[in-house]
Amino acid sequence: MANIPVFVIHGFLESGKTRFACETLADDYFSGGERNLVIACEEGIEEYEDDLLKQSNTTLVVLEEKSELNEKFLTQCQRKYKPTQVIVEYNCMWMLDYLRDMTMPRGWFTAQVITMVDASTFDVYLKNMKSLFMEMARDADLIIFNRSDETTPAAMYKRNMRAVNPRAQVVFETEGGEPLEFEEEMPFDVNADVIEIEDADYGIWYIDAMEHPEKYDGKTMAFKAMVYKGARLPKGYFVPGRRAMTCCADDTAFIGFLCSSSYVDRLKNGQWVTLTAKAHVEKRPEYRDEDGLVLVSAGLKNAEKPEEELVYF
Repeated sequence: MANIPVFVIHGFLESGKTRFACETLADDYFSGGERNLVIACEEGIEEYEDDLLKQSNTTLVVLEEKSELNEKFLTQCQRKYKPTQVIVEYNCMWMLDYLRDMTMPRGWFTAQVITMVDASTFDVYLKNMKSLFMEMARDADLIIFNRSDETTPAAMYKRNMRAVNPRAQVVFETEGGEPLEFEEEMPFDVNADVIEIEDADYGIWYIDAMEHPEKYDGKTMAFKAMVYKGARLPKGYFVPGRRAMTCCADDTAFIGFLCSSSYVDRLKNGQWVTLTAKAHVEKRPEYRDEDGLVLVSAGLKNAEKPEEELVYF
């Protein structure tokens, strides 16, 4: 049996899910020669035009209740429509765990999860439904901020998304669907002999170093951090890092990079230090065999914990 990719598009109501699905179906590169099935789990303002469905060889099935979406229903779709690829326009209020835990017909697999965001209303949703949105972002392969413009704080939004989900690609598009390019300025001098990272800038540096480790290859930096020593870390290594708020005050993550030091045995978990270290890029199993920064300690001093221990993005 052939493998059938399932593309999940989710986001809040009127975030642009249907428009994105229609644009995808209209692309011959995606839909040409395929038997497409779209399972729409909610109805918004945008609609699937009959002409588009016919031209892209697409069958549309609309569900109204969460209980309708189950293994039996998907199996019936497989037998009736014989799709070669599937788009699920998902209702985010049903929670993605429900879809993730569902048994799919043999050969079906989740190929990509796409989160759509209306940049013009993002702040409102973030203030009122932050935990729900962060849960969506955590599972996404691609996060699209549509309806962006020159007033969109793209750099801040991107840092927030990358903090929650480092593997996700984050892009910004204008109302007309054109890509929006922006240049992010760092609040520190990346060309200094020693790059001084202030407490408030640690999160910005961390996200930038994750995305562009090559920028810091061979550079020396200094910052305040908490010591983490774990049994699974290689001998002679610790992780200097900070706790970051990824969703709410009860949902934090420790973020940092591997660091080698001849003084590891003298360090204690939770101890605050000021670290001066030289960075280099290395593929490590701790980084899933991908390029990442590895620090080599050039100086360690005891430090007082910062006034604000949590890192924000």
